[in-house]
Amino acid sequence: MAAIVEEGQLRLCYRRDRFHRETVISTDAAAALIDAAEYFHGRLPEAFAGYPRTRTTYPVEYPTACSPQAWSTGTPLLLLRVLLGLEPQGEHLIVDPELPTGIGRIELLNIPGRWGRMDAFGRSRTPEEEELDRTRFRARPQAL
Repeated sequence: MAAIVEEGQLRLCYRRDRFHRETVISTDAAAALIDAAEYFHGRLPEAFAGYPRTRTTYPVEYPTACSPQAWSTGTPLLLLRVLLGLEPQGEHLIVDPELPTGIGRIELLNIPGRWGRMDAFGRSRTPEEEELDRTRFRARPQAL
């Protein structure tokens, strides 16, 4: 799980810099961790195997993995920060959500900090909305 936390921190840095490709990867990684947590009753172990879903439909836990492990208990907080795009800047909290397609809605209420208290909301797009955007914003042929 240490590698996952390190990877999440790295991806958080990419998201912070607004590189679109890495942002998409970070939200996909977050969605995969959320899916995996369901198989472990919400307690992510320190390590598990992530085989392609075509090979197995569930994550495989290592027999000697601790659950939960100290660094894995921080993973849900990091996931919230990445998915909601939470970034403290001076006396303000920037909220710039980007949720994977189909994840639904996330609300984090009454977040305390230098900004006082603030709420953060995020909503993912449905697959139908994604397809509509792809067809709507395709490059139009230039007039001759």
